[in-house]
Amino acid sequence: MAATSCAVDSSILAGHGFIEPPFALGHECVADVGDAVTGVAPGDLVVVPWAINCGTCANCCGGLTAHCSSVPHMAMYGAPIGGDWGGLFSDLVRVPYADAMLVPLPPGLDPVTMASASDNWSLSWRLVAPHPKARPGARVLVVARGSIGLYVCDIARALGASDVLYVDPDPEHRSLAESYGARTAEAIDPVAHGFDLAVDATGRVDQLALAVRSLAPEGVCESAGNHFRPGELPLLDMYLTGVTLRIARNNVRAHISDALDLALSGTVAPERVVSHVLDREQLPDALPERHLKPVFVLENTPPQAAR
Repeated sequence: MAATSCAVDSSILAGHGFIEPPFALGHECVADVGDAVTGVAPGDLVVVPWAINCGTCANCCGGLTAHCSSVPHMAMYGAPIGGDWGGLFSDLVRVPYADAMLVPLPPGLDPVTMASASDNWSLSWRLVAPHPKARPGARVLVVARGSIGLYVCDIARALGASDVLYVDPDPEHRSLAESYGARTAEAIDPVAHGFDLAVDATGRVDQLALAVRSLAPEGVCESAGNHFRPGELPLLDMYLTGVTLRIARNNVRAHISDALDLALSGTVAPERVVSHVLDREQLPDALPERHLKPVFVLENTPPQAAR
């Protein structure tokens, strides 16, 4: 119904992936369902998680849905790593554990805005939401190049961050971050003991190193970047500061409902990140272009999505 791209797709199209094409792309969408699913009714709008997961194995029951033991490791849409499951830009997609995987889109949420709930929106929620209770009024550094960093700015402010600094060379992205109440910079040097939480969404190890060098003692760095290239981290500095670094493997199915609830709350505005709404037929030409967050829709997408 509505599908969108993320940095993984851009990296693959730029030749930075590690699997030879051709294969079906796409891992973020809102779809309607067929008649072989019992958990939702045919025609209902649903979020399709990017990772294939059964919902019943020990890992899935523990919330580790990206590590489902019923399917090969890294089974996903959009890249044939753990088997070939197709891509969410396709006309039809098979969801093998549909009753466990699919999440109904609540009434009142725009499928265009929430096309990213399959991955980026829900991942951004997970990068921020666990931390405010342990760090009320946290100072947050966001080093980014696109949609995840902007979603993080929005969510961090909504969940009580006292200060958000967004670092991105793109002036349009910085302007959008400012609309979320963030301070912005084109680039910075490390800020010693400057932030309680740092989120890196660049896929560049030098920027990840900047993020961890800027943490306060016992601070946390969440890295959502896809690191296709090697690099070095300041391990001694990290040791002396006692920081925690987590490289994201997004167990998205466990977080989608909470992320959708936040979107419903009225305290966030993820629709601002949608940069283009395009007909699905434009996808082959438009996808390689460097749009922030294009969403591709079918002609029969519900009216609230046709913006």
